[in-house]
Parts: sequence; C-alpha cells; structure tokens
Amino acid sequence: MTVSWSAYRRARRRSRQAWVLLALAAVSTMAGLFWFFTAGQFAVAEPAVAGPAEAPVFDPAWMKPVVPVKRIPEGRALDALEGLAVKGRAGKDTYDREAFGQAWLDVDRNGCDTRNDILRRDLADVIFAKDSSCSVAAGRFHEPYTARFVDFRRGSESSRAVQIDHVVALADAWQKGAQRLTPGQRQSLANDPLNLVAADGPANQQKGAGDAATWLPKNKSIRCHYVARQISVKAAYSLWVTEAEKDAMKRVLESCPGQQTITAE
Repeated sequence: MTVSWSAYRRARRRSRQAWVLLALAAVSTMAGLFWFFTAGQFAVAEPAVAGPAEAPVFDPAWMKPVVPVKRIPEGRALDALEGLAVKGRAGKDTYDREAFGQAWLDVDRNGCDTRNDILRRDLADVIFAKDSSCSVAAGRFHEPYTARFVDFRRGSESSRAVQIDHVVALADAWQKGAQRLTPGQRQSLANDPLNLVAADGPANQQKGAGDAATWLPKNKSIRCHYVARQISVKAAYSLWVTEAEKDAMKRVLESCPGQQTITAE
C-alpha cells in the first residue's frame, strides 16, 4: 500500500500530539502524588472546620450601651438596606482619625476602655493583667474573619495578631456621612460595640478602609452577619452606601434573605 507524503506528515503530527498529551498527564500525576505525600494526605484527613456565623455584640452583665444617632430598624437587613441613601463618596483628603475622638475611650463609662471591653466580650478563657479587672492579658477565640483558632497574648508584638476591627471603617464612614455628625456622635461610632469586632490582625490590615464592594471576610459563614452589621451601623449613624456597595451587600444577602438587622441590646 502506498502512503502519500501528506498522509505521512499528518500521522507524524498526530503521534507527536499524543506524546505531548501523555507527557502532560504524567507530569500532572507526579505533581498530584507529590502534593498528596507531602501536605495533601493531611488536608484530606482533616475535616473542614466551619467558621463562626456571627460575632458577639453586647454583654449587659458589664457593658453599657452606646447611644447611636438613630434607632436601628428592626426586621430584615435587606429592608434596612433599602432605607439607606445611595450616594458617591465624599472626599477622603480631610479624613483624620482624631475627628472620631481619642482611640479607645471609655465611652460607655463602665470603668474600662473600649479595646479591653471588646477583648473581654469576644475572647474565651480571659485572663486579666495582675491587679486589674479591665486589662485583658490573654484569651482565645474562634476568629470570625478567617475561621482560625487564635490565642491572644498581650505584648508589644503579639497584640498585633489580634486587632479590633471597625466593621464600618472610620475612613469609609467619613466619606459617607460621618463628616456631618457632631464630634460626640463620631466618638460614639468609633466606640460602639456594634461597630467593633476582635479580628485577625493581617485580615484587618488587608481590609483597611474597604467596604463590602472591595472586601469581605474569607470565612463565608459570617458574611451575612457581617453585611447586616454594616447595614445596621450605617442606619444607626445616618451613613450612606455607594451603588457598588449596595449591590455587593444585596448579593451576600441573597443567600440569607431572612437575615435580621443587628442591635446592641
């Protein structure tokens, strides 16, 4: 049988393609085996840990409520979101943290500063510093943004691993209505337990002044609570949302349409 030159070339080309595919398959198999025998077998063996679905808000046993500008509407967070004004961002160049008062004041006048109030609220097995009933020296918690189990130890370096996050970042609030608040109202916003969560330091740094359109917690289990909490803070302090932010919030709440607003009561 005579084989034409063109048929011979086609056969060689198909042969080369087949060898390339076999080589790629072999490389993929080797990479998979290497992953399994190094880290993969442990990842497969360990059950997935579900992250927290909510974060603490208020403990009436030793905390006192901070009076907001407006009462938070009860009911679905989606309905409260529709009640927020939608506008563009105001300028950020005039933002100054001092516009929200001295950091971590004892705004609720319970005798302890806000940072230690939040650590005490959010951590388990809390240990206080010697001769203090306020200064939290150690504790542990299931961190809400990353779902990691974290041990807190007070110290110049270790304290940075656990930070107090403003759920609605102060710089974001400044650009969305806080400039119109009184100094006292801004001070309340910065120290309101509703707007504060003990969180993983690097995650908090990554968030920065981001809103729901630019940053959401890695732990998807808490996103409904997190977004509802942002909506509740913005309703409480007459802040607005941008169009992109509102769209992002609605996308999150579509998975939990019954999610209620959050209050510190």
